[in-house]
Amino acid sequence: MDLRFSDDQQLLRRSIREFAEAEIRPHVREWDEAQSYPPELMPRLAALGLMGIQFPEVYGGAAMNAVDYCICIEELARVDPSICLSVAAHNGLGAAHIAAFGTEEQKRQYLVPLARGEKLAAWGLTESSAGSDAAAIRTTAARDGDGWVINGTKQFITHGRTGDIMVVMAVTARGKGSRGISAFIVERGTPGFRAGKKEDKLGMRASETSEVMFEQCRVPGAQLLGLEGQGFINAMHVLDAGRIGIAALAVGLAQGAHDAACQYAFERRQFGQPIGMFQGIRAKLVDNAGRIEAARLLTFRAASMRDQGRRTTLEAAMAKLYSSEIAVRAAEDGVQIHGGYGFVKDYPAEKYFRDVKLTTIGEGTSEIQRLVIARQLLAA
Repeated sequence: MDLRFSDDQQLLRRSIREFAEAEIRPHVREWDEAQSYPPELMPRLAALGLMGIQFPEVYGGAAMNAVDYCICIEELARVDPSICLSVAAHNGLGAAHIAAFGTEEQKRQYLVPLARGEKLAAWGLTESSAGSDAAAIRTTAARDGDGWVINGTKQFITHGRTGDIMVVMAVTARGKGSRGISAFIVERGTPGFRAGKKEDKLGMRASETSEVMFEQCRVPGAQLLGLEGQGFINAMHVLDAGRIGIAALAVGLAQGAHDAACQYAFERRQFGQPIGMFQGIRAKLVDNAGRIEAARLLTFRAASMRDQGRRTTLEAAMAKLYSSEIAVRAAEDGVQIHGGYGFVKDYPAEKYFRDVKLTTIGEGTSEIQRLVIARQLLAA
């Protein structure tokens, strides 16, 4: 088993790291305080292929594979997890759903501008009463002539206010459970489609999150995405792949927090020597380095399996669960190593600490990941 990256992948990692250090790091605090995704960054991300990482070139994408995708996500998250979250949500949810289940016409019309970074994607599954139990959504889509009328409210939607193209899951056949849910493509500006409350979040603040409302929102029949009644099933396939991306995000965040802790540990002096010379500090750094590498291996194993066309429900859930939980530990230890300075915004440790918790919640909580893993293990 060869776990080494190719020369091209090593070059990709260096390129994304250099971009993140030059174009993102100087603005991390500014964008966090503004609580908004910086639109001026989109064309720069697009120039590197980061708005269409895994999509075919014919649709404007960079045609990278899943391992390449994880490299990109990890390097962005190492510098700013919130900007990375927006990139991951755009690529791995809204745009990915269209790429996987859209018709050729839908891909030409919607995927191309998304992959080119001309438009921003959003994905609407979660509702106030349907989070972990996603099949319990109440948003409805009723037939109306040759189109559909959507009514309902979505909650915690990344790019709910700024997204240009949104994939929305809605009930089209009440009584059929998860097989009565369909997916639709809705463009911003469609009458009856509007953003609601913007969330004032603990972390990931540069990645905008809001509720989205549909009030007699009529869409043409051609904007049904995939087969009627298959929307929820397709969404679960999207989430399988998306969890690999969130695992990579968690690995990158953990690495960023660890790098900051290591740097500080050998700059800060107490009792006549750098605190990194003390056994207690070294133990934290060593233990986190091992956990981060283990999480990285789990994540890239899942990505490699996806590139081979293999099912990754179990491996993606394991990678997401472990990576997110060790990232929490790395961020917490980073604050502890910084001491009082870890509690102020002049140092990056406090932002990693605020950002990290979402990785154990978004795209399936840790509790849900354990349910998914248990089902896979018991079905084996």
